[in-house]
Formats: sequence, structure tokens, C-alpha cells
Amino acid sequence: MKLGKILAACLTLVAASSVFAADPITIKVGDNWNNTHPMAAAIDTVFKPQVEKGTKGLIKVDVYHSGTLGNEGDLWGGVRNGTIEVAIVGTPMNQEFPTMMISDWPFLYRDLAHAKKVWTSPIADEINAAFHKKFPSVHMLSWGPNSARTFTSNKKLTSVADFKGQKFRMPGNPIHMGIAQNLGASAQVIPLGELFSALETGVVDGQDNGMVTVISQALNEVQKYLYETNHIIATLEIMVNAPFFDKLSAEHQKVIRDAAKAASVKAWDDYIASVDKDRQFLKGKGMTVTTPTPADQQKIVDMIKPLTDKMYAEQAWAKPLTDKIRAIK
Repeated sequence: MKLGKILAACLTLVAASSVFAADPITIKVGDNWNNTHPMAAAIDTVFKPQVEKGTKGLIKVDVYHSGTLGNEGDLWGGVRNGTIEVAIVGTPMNQEFPTMMISDWPFLYRDLAHAKKVWTSPIADEINAAFHKKFPSVHMLSWGPNSARTFTSNKKLTSVADFKGQKFRMPGNPIHMGIAQNLGASAQVIPLGELFSALETGVVDGQDNGMVTVISQALNEVQKYLYETNHIIATLEIMVNAPFFDKLSAEHQKVIRDAAKAASVKAWDDYIASVDKDRQFLKGKGMTVTTPTPADQQKIVDMIKPLTDKMYAEQAWAKPLTDKIRAIK
């Protein structure tokens, strides 16, 4: 064998042995949901195995559910500063980047299938690019479902008129607070981890969350009524720390991007399939579940119009983006 060929063969063997000798990279993935939530489940069953298989074990994925790595604000801070490689959060950054309010925009979609179509379309990619421009230390990879939000209460809640005078725990952002207030209720911000106790002791009468959250947080044990308004179809976003991600090979970056998108699609499909089952489960546990009549649904839309008018007036991005979303067939 010629000397050149011998040297080439040796270099190939050295390179191959270096690859196999390389220590795997371990990435931490954090969320605030238990493993029964469709988004958390998709991280376990799609994202983790797809990344590990696609990188041939060179990237290991450790998943931490149920706020193990901190609350939503902690996770957002961690993925920005790199103490967490991947986080699944909602919109804790919407005061810094108001376009993220789109995740909480009321009565934006025709149904859950429409919401899935929107957040697996180029609209998601456009917002992802704008998001990275605003937050260079983070890449947003995909958009999955949080839930279609409903109202629950210990007091009668079977019509629009029943909101008046009730106290609801709402997330601490102007959209959620404004909805409760426009409906004649009062709003109080309470962390999710303290919500069960607040409902049990009567600090508040009710709250708004998707049925999947009502079940996962056992809120049905301290609530009697559920009003299935579906006033917001909220999203959860998979985000990755950019300095970590940008150092990976192009091949491994693609594996992670594809895994994130596949996990979100799986989560949308599983969430959509779970709604009827969740409704029946809550009825079986003794909750009174009421679907608003079309007339009552329109009353809710009309009553919160001061809120949506204010948002349109204050946010230049809002009208073009909501129009684009509603136009998707």
C-alpha cells in the first residue's frame, strides 16, 4: 500500500475513534407541568428519544417536569442565561416583547384545529425570527398547546350573568385580568402552586385554566362548576439557549429543531383528542360542566370588547397579526 493511502487510512481511523470517544452532551429541559400534560408528555415521548437517536447518543436529554427547575419566570431566566439549555414556557416575557401577547389573545381561533394550523405554519417561523432578534440569547423552536382556558368556581357559574361579583384567580397579565374585570368579576394574582389552597380556603371563588390543568392540579376537588368558555387558546413554546445551540453542528441543530416541531405537533394532536375525555372525567367527578350558548358566547365577546379595543389601539402589531391568523383556513 502506498504511504499516502496508509496515512489517509490512519487519519480516518483517528477521526472515527475521536467521535466515538467524545463525551455525550447532556441538556436539561424544564417545564412547569406534570408528565400527563400533552406538551410535557410529548417532550418525554418525542423530543427526548428523537434527539438522542438522531445524534446517536452524543446528546443526552434530561427532562425536569412540574417546576423542578423553578417556576415559569425561573425557566425563562435560565434559558436566557444558559443554566437551562431548553425550557417550555408560556409568555413571561410579554412585557418585554408584547407580540407574545398573541398567545393570550381572546377568541382568536375558530377551534383547536385552527390554532394548531396557525402555530405549525410560517406565522410561527416569522415570530420566532422576531423573537430571536429581541432576545439574541434564545431561539424559539416551536409552539405547542397550553390549553383552551375555561372558568371554574365554587359558586354557581352556568351563564354570563353569574360572573358578577365573583373573585377569580387570574394570571398576572393585562389580558387575563381585563377579561375577568370586563365580565363583572374581580381578579387576583396567585401562583399556580398556591391555587388549590386558595380555592379550598375561599380566598378566591374560582379561576381560569384549561380542563387539562383542572385535572392535573386536582382543582375539581375544590371546585363545583366549570364554564367551558374557551376564551383563550394559550400556547407553550419550546426555547433553547442560543450560545449553546449555536455551538452545535448544523446536523445536530437540525435534529433538535425537527424534534421540537415534532413534539409540538404530537402535543397538539393529543391535546385535541383529550378534550372530550377530560370533560367527561370532570362530569364523572361531580362537576357541573356548562357549554355557553352561542348567544352567551357572543355576550362574552361583546363584554370584553373594551379590552380588545384597548389592545388594538396600543399595539401596532396586533391588527395585522390577528387578521393574518384569522385568515388561515
